[in-house]
Amino acid sequence: MSVPKDYKFSESHEWVREEGDNIVTIGITDYAQDKLGDIVAVELRRVGDELERGESVGNIDSQKSSSEIMSPVAGVIIEINEDVEDDAGLVNSGPYEEGWLLRIEIEDASQLEDLMSAEDYEEYIGTLEDE
Repeated sequence: MSVPKDYKFSESHEWVREEGDNIVTIGITDYAQDKLGDIVAVELRRVGDELERGESVGNIDSQKSSSEIMSPVAGVIIEINEDVEDDAGLVNSGPYEEGWLLRIEIEDASQLEDLMSAEDYEEYIGTLEDE
């Protein structure tokens, strides 16, 4: 599983990449897409929607199951990846690149400090694999 070193991670397997000026990009991790299997549909909330931390931003459907995507930060959606809504398989082929899900303008950058580093996330998923 790849885990980019400069990203932040949530326990619900979303990643956050800082873009600057209180803008972050969010997606699901390589671990999450691997566990879901072949992703067949992605449905996301809309630009302008306000989000609380831990609130659903949409759903990902795979051949195995359906999962909610939770926002690891509070803010306002400023962009969604329409390519992923058209071709959900992008999340499988490039969860950290073309498979990103949305961009959010966050209210407070300090909330990023509550997320896991890459090293912490790798350790976390290691404990899940042991179960």
